[in-house]
Amino acid sequence: MPVTRGLRLSTRTVGRLSVAEREAIFWDRDLPGFGVRVYPSGTKTFVVQSRGEGRSRRLTIGRHGAITVGEARAQAARIIARIKSWDDPAPPARAGVTAAVTVAELAERYLEEHVAVRCKPGTQVLYRAVVRQYIVPALGDSPVSAVRREQVAALHHTLRETPYAANRAVHLLARILDVAEDEGLRPRGAGNPCRSIEKFRERPHERFLSEEELRRLGRVLEAASGGGGGGGASPAAVAAIRLLVLTGCRRSEILGLRWEHVDLASGELRLPDSKTGARLVPLSPAAAEVIAELPRTPGNPWVISGRKAGAPLRNLQYPWEILRARAGLDDVRIHDLRHSFASRALALGESLSMIGELLGHRRARTTARYAHLALDSVKTSASRVAGSIESDLVAGGGTAPFAGG
Repeated sequence: MPVTRGLRLSTRTVGRLSVAEREAIFWDRDLPGFGVRVYPSGTKTFVVQSRGEGRSRRLTIGRHGAITVGEARAQAARIIARIKSWDDPAPPARAGVTAAVTVAELAERYLEEHVAVRCKPGTQVLYRAVVRQYIVPALGDSPVSAVRREQVAALHHTLRETPYAANRAVHLLARILDVAEDEGLRPRGAGNPCRSIEKFRERPHERFLSEEELRRLGRVLEAASGGGGGGGASPAAVAAIRLLVLTGCRRSEILGLRWEHVDLASGELRLPDSKTGARLVPLSPAAAEVIAELPRTPGNPWVISGRKAGAPLRNLQYPWEILRARAGLDDVRIHDLRHSFASRALALGESLSMIGELLGHRRARTTARYAHLALDSVKTSASRVAGSIESDLVAGGGTAPFAGG
C-alpha cells in the first residue's frame, strides 16, 4: 500500500486528499504513527500504528467526518502510549462512541471501503445483495459490539432452504465483525460469533446438455442469426451464447471481451483479468469464425457490443431466456453451458487437469466436481471394450480349448 510522509494532517489537508486507483496512507509529520487511510471511493479513516510487545500494531481510530482530525490525533496519542506500555490499545475514550455503531452502518462502510476497492465487480454485486437482503434485515439495528452467536445461528437457520445464501451471509458477516474487532468496536479477544457456525452442505447445480439438446439449441441460434436476432435476442447476444458454448468461458469473460484481447491470427483470447487472473483461451475454428463475423464499430472497444453506442452488452439473461424457451431448455442456466463444455471434454477423453486448464480453474478441487463424469466415461469405455471382447468369445463358440485344459 502506498504511503506518504511529511504532511501535517489538518482539517484542510485531509479534506483535499484523494487517490485514483489504490488506497494509500498519509502519515502525520508531527505525531509519528498517526495517519489517514484514503480510498479511491473518497472515504477516509484515521489510523494509528506503533510498536509494543515486540510487534507492530495498527488500529483504525474512526472515519473522517464522524470524528474530527483533532479528536483523532488525541486518540492516536493515547493509543500509542498504551501500546508502548504493553496495555490494551483500544482507547477507553472511544467506548461511548463506538457502542452505538450498528451492523447496518458498519456493513455499508465495509462495502464501500473494502469490497468496492478490493473485489471484482461480480463479487461486489454478490456482497451488496447479501448485505441488503439478508444481513441488514436480520441484524441491521443490532450494535456490532453485542452480536451473539445465537443471532448468527438464527440468521443462518432462516436461510436453510438456500444453503448457498445462508453460508455466504455468515461468511460475509464474519468479515464485517473482524473489522469491528480491529477497530475496537467489539471487545478484543471475545471471538467472532460466526466462526463456530457449521455451514450447510451446498449441492452444486449440475446440468449438462445432451447431444440432442445441443442440436436443438444450435437450430434456434441459427434461426436467430438468420433473422437478425429478433424477438429480444440481438445478433450480439446470439454470438455471445455461441462463444459460451464453444469456449467454456464464463459469462463475464465473454461480455467483458475487448478487441485488444482477441488474436485471430494465433487463434487465442488473451484475458488480462478473468475471475482467476490473466489467462489464455484457445479458439477453435468455429469460435474464431463467430468473432470474425462480428462487426467492429469505430470507437467501441467491446467485442459483444450493446445497443448503446460505445458500450458492451450487459444483460444476457433476457435474450437467453427467450432462446432457451424456443429450444425447450427452460431449466438450463447460462452457466450450464460451461458445465456442458467440461462434460463433452470428459466424454472425448480429456483429463481433469486439462479441463481445468481449458476452463481457467486456479484450484484442482474446482475441477474435481466433474470427477464423477470422468468415472462415467471410464465405465462407458469399459463396457464398450468388454462388449467387443464378448463378441469375439461368442463368435469363437468355444471350439478352441485352452492349452493344458
